[in-house]
Amino acid sequence: MLDRFEECARDEERVSVEKLMDAVGRRSFGPLILFAGIVLSAPGVGDIPGVSTLIGIYVLLVAGQLICGRDNFWLPRWLLDRSAKSGTVKKAASNKWTRKLSKLVDKIVTERLAVLVGNRGTRAVAVSCCVLAFATPLTEVVPFSGTGVGVSICIFGIAMVAQDGLMVILGFAVTIATLVAAIAVAG
Repeated sequence: MLDRFEECARDEERVSVEKLMDAVGRRSFGPLILFAGIVLSAPGVGDIPGVSTLIGIYVLLVAGQLICGRDNFWLPRWLLDRSAKSGTVKKAASNKWTRKLSKLVDKIVTERLAVLVGNRGTRAVAVSCCVLAFATPLTEVVPFSGTGVGVSICIFGIAMVAQDGLMVILGFAVTIATLVAAIAVAG
């Protein structure tokens, strides 16, 4: 998926959300959630003002449709037309940290605990992603909380792509830890 994002940005000045979504496929909720997590957790990218909130809206739209049982996703034209500089997309897709993490994930993720990635499990993941999405505006003011939210969303995306229930459990644990830490720092 990182290679697809990098390819989208290769010969363009700006890359639209629509072009990135077409690169992963419109029926693939897992990669779409993973995409959001990668953007939020990539060093420096999630810290750009407004990016966290925009990604939060995107997660709400995608996860909300998953909760409703849709087979493929719809995004509004105003969001599909949003774009980022190709350099930003390339930076997120080629970041050494992101690439190393991707290789590690490929080694440890496998299909297991299928009940946690079935219909009910997937809806529980989508609900958790919505909770995290509602927290994204706060990540713009609470230092480093965006990374925790991004990692949680990444883990859930990976769980959905790989059908790995153990990753769902890990995602819930990281989500709880992130929310508790953000509340402690904020308050």
